[in-house]
Amino acid sequence: MRILIAEDEEKLTKYLKKGLEESSYVVDIALNGTDGLHLATHETYDLIILDIMLPEYDGLSILKDVRSAGIKTPVIFLTAKDSVADKVDGLNIGADDYIIKPFSFHELLARIRVCLRRGSHKTTSELTVADLTLDPMTRKVFRGKKKIELSPIEFSLLEYLMSNAGQVVTRTMISERVWDSNFESFSNVVDVHIAKLRSKIDRDFDIKLIHTKRGAGYVIEE
Repeated sequence: MRILIAEDEEKLTKYLKKGLEESSYVVDIALNGTDGLHLATHETYDLIILDIMLPEYDGLSILKDVRSAGIKTPVIFLTAKDSVADKVDGLNIGADDYIIKPFSFHELLARIRVCLRRGSHKTTSELTVADLTLDPMTRKVFRGKKKIELSPIEFSLLEYLMSNAGQVVTRTMISERVWDSNFESFSNVVDVHIAKLRSKIDRDFDIKLIHTKRGAGYVIEE
């Protein structure tokens, strides 16, 4: 799952990014409204977290432009503006939730999960390839009856492969979905993590599921 945070408080963005990445989300950061609008309308996200009082272009205007462009990505306002009128305005123009600062990170995480669950059936559907199953909500992975323990990055990588089962995904496609926007797709990090994932998913089983398509990328299939 990929999340955009448009927030100008750098200390807060670092805190949010660290916490969300530890919860297996991929996080991009925009420190002003101009960058936030550009990313929201030019990249694909599963959820957007917006401050309202952003420099250059405010969060309300960003959301109006996002919805006008037909983008239905769930949006949570995370802001110090705490009046009832502010909440009503935010929700009326298309926000899915409204959280007031200061806030509990655990509450934010719960609200994120609710928005994702509400916004897309993919977040609630168990993924299956042969005897490999992945549950996005419980974050549990099994190969047959064996539980597979994965790191957050490995989980995100496997979830992306299984969401595109039978289709070849390139290294660039993987890097854009599993890592943040600063990732250097020409590095060998994707290959290293595929190797780690393969050792956990395939090593102890006769039927291999993760396959390399030379010169193209990777595919998961029987």
